[in-house]
Amino acid sequence: MPGERLIVRGGSEVGRFHGAVPACEVTIQREGEPKKEAGACRRWLRKACPCCCRRQANSNDTPDTVVMEVVVRPAPAPLPQPPLPHSGDNGKDVEEPNLALAVHSVDLLSSKTGQNRREHHTDLFHGDELILRRGQTFQMELELSRPFNQDCDKLYLDLKTGPLPMVSKGTHVIIPLVEELEDDRWEAKVVEQKGNTVNLSVNSPPNAVIGLYGLVVTTRSSKSEAAATIHDPNKNVVMLFNPWCEDDIVFLDDEEERKEYVLNDTGRIYYGTEKQIGARTWNFGQFHDGILEACLFVLEKSEMPPSGRSDPINVVRVISAMINAQDDFGVLVGNWSGDYSDGVSPTAWGGSVDILRKYHASNGTPVAYGQCWVFSGITTTVLRCLGIPARSVTNFQSAHDTDVSLTTDVYFDEDLAPLDYLNADSVWNFHVWNDCWMARPDLPAGMGGWQAVDATPQETSQGTFRCGPASVAAIRSGQVYLKHDAAFVFAEVNSDKIYWQRNLDGTFSQIGCKKASVGHNISTKAVGSDERDDITHIYKHSEGSEEERIAVETASRYGTKPDTYSSPLSEDVSVEVKMEGEGPQMGDDARLTIVVTNLSAQDRKTTLHSQVAVMYYTGVLKGTVKKEILPVELKPNEVKTIDWVLPYQQYKDQLVDQAALMLTVSGRVSETQQVLANQTTFRLRTPDLNIKPVGDAVVGKEMSAKITFTNPLPRTLMGVVFRVEGLGLQKVHEVIVGDVGSHSTVTLTEHFIPSQPGPRKLVASLDCKQLSQVHGVADITVLDQ
Repeated sequence: MPGERLIVRGGSEVGRFHGAVPACEVTIQREGEPKKEAGACRRWLRKACPCCCRRQANSNDTPDTVVMEVVVRPAPAPLPQPPLPHSGDNGKDVEEPNLALAVHSVDLLSSKTGQNRREHHTDLFHGDELILRRGQTFQMELELSRPFNQDCDKLYLDLKTGPLPMVSKGTHVIIPLVEELEDDRWEAKVVEQKGNTVNLSVNSPPNAVIGLYGLVVTTRSSKSEAAATIHDPNKNVVMLFNPWCEDDIVFLDDEEERKEYVLNDTGRIYYGTEKQIGARTWNFGQFHDGILEACLFVLEKSEMPPSGRSDPINVVRVISAMINAQDDFGVLVGNWSGDYSDGVSPTAWGGSVDILRKYHASNGTPVAYGQCWVFSGITTTVLRCLGIPARSVTNFQSAHDTDVSLTTDVYFDEDLAPLDYLNADSVWNFHVWNDCWMARPDLPAGMGGWQAVDATPQETSQGTFRCGPASVAAIRSGQVYLKHDAAFVFAEVNSDKIYWQRNLDGTFSQIGCKKASVGHNISTKAVGSDERDDITHIYKHSEGSEEERIAVETASRYGTKPDTYSSPLSEDVSVEVKMEGEGPQMGDDARLTIVVTNLSAQDRKTTLHSQVAVMYYTGVLKGTVKKEILPVELKPNEVKTIDWVLPYQQYKDQLVDQAALMLTVSGRVSETQQVLANQTTFRLRTPDLNIKPVGDAVVGKEMSAKITFTNPLPRTLMGVVFRVEGLGLQKVHEVIVGDVGSHSTVTLTEHFIPSQPGPRKLVASLDCKQLSQVHGVADITVLDQ
């Protein structure tokens, strides 16, 4: 027959495994029939099966000539035709799955406005990647080569994360198909099937490893001899922590708090002193384009094993180390020197986005420079981005305990002059760290909830500059032996200030104790508003209460000076410093009041030594500006008020960042030898930038804002630079203003095009060597087109 098809096998089939080489079908050309040219299949056959298509040794043969041993077999009996598709019970045709099952396409349904992103609260992230929260189901759609038959077809999903994925470590996940989904495990279920399209519902456990996963789909049919087919859609899946999932360690059972501590991309950070609390708006920008990638990059740079990313306790501890660059090339370089000429001044930053994007774009080169509020702002961004509820927290009069004594120690010589070389402990005007929310299964019951974490490099913890997470409940009760770093945070908020005097033999005696000297007005932004929320009560009991004293004494027993509270002191004269209103303003004379009170029924005499020094907000003194000796005589039960003045001319050339000063007053009561000591910090208030929006705020339509600033100083400000930014309004934009004369007013107009609808904040800050902490904010509601 023309074109008769015959089975041809090469000699290689006679080997260890007979029939291992598949039969090759060729067409034999009969004599007298028109010659057919070799087609592409024939040429492919010669390459694929050279053993079956051996060439003659004669070199004169043309390349297309093939010689074979051919056996022409009798025509076989007609084979029965394959059964036609039959109708099942439901009347639908059922096709026999006798073909290999392959995946043609995968749709992760990852659109920002789609069901997955909305249900997982990830629709605020930029881009169309599939961003999920663990412990929650998600949907996906597969387009197959033929209809899927659950009786004989097999399909499973493969997810891998990290450089060496392992099933035992939870970094290689094989997701099977099941009939019914169950919680706490990786599973998938067919929820809808139309023709060749299959819709799956996939479940992840609440302890899944977070991070970036690669996805592969594998299919196999039991009625096909073909091997399993693997489809790589070249699509990634991002898994985050889930504060909406009750079984996730970071679960937060309050929707308004979840909106604030996870979804809010702007906030307020507080600074100044306890009596002059300032506030600045900070753009966290956790959903901004490129920030999720930057946060995952930070985790990658930490070299934390991917398997450890399932535990938020570990993740938070690593983040607290990676935000500073002290010993691991982290995100931000700290600088408290006052010289920022080779970087950006810490007071000039208005948000985290620019810093994180610079770090990511440079492949991990630390950004210059930051101080505590910048470290805290970035930490809030990273934790919220990863799905951990977080907030920035400011502690006023924040102690820095350097010797784990859990006290703030001040040393004097025999004449009550401070011994600077021993006074390593300090009290910062303010210090900003973070709270993050999670359960603590590694600690006793009741220790979950808010955890303190601090990325500012102060002291090392297990050899690395990091701090926390420390249970705030443990800090409040004085259980400082519970991990991580609860003792250090306790000292920041509730240590007593102990005064020591050197004896003639070189030893020291305790001469005073101030019990309410640190940990005042602990502040964070209120939920749902820009008001300040005082959260001191969650860190410590009421000052002077029995519970607070028990906590202090409990903590002290685990410090390096456990006998500090063995002998209480009696006192009948007190000294304090008071300030009227909001306090002195930059450019004016600073005026305070020293109040000395005699609580006894006898006369008292003392000589007070007052000393004021310019101070970095960390508590480090730059230098003394003014000293005075004030003799005081008190009648029984008398209260004496002393006016204290620091002229502008004495401090104008001495100020550093934050314009902070410390007034120290000390003395001894002649009749009782009681030591009087008081240290008060205050700052010189700076003006705000006034920002006034101009024009309609509509997405895609240009508008502007007028920014006005008045120089409060009787001197010219040199090299003034404004930085303006707003999430969904304007990228970070620097405006060089130049010199601004004494008491002069400068106004500039910033033009921008809003890109996102809804309530937005335009933030501006002033960068100038002579004046810092000048900033402003305007609320703008942007309408959609």
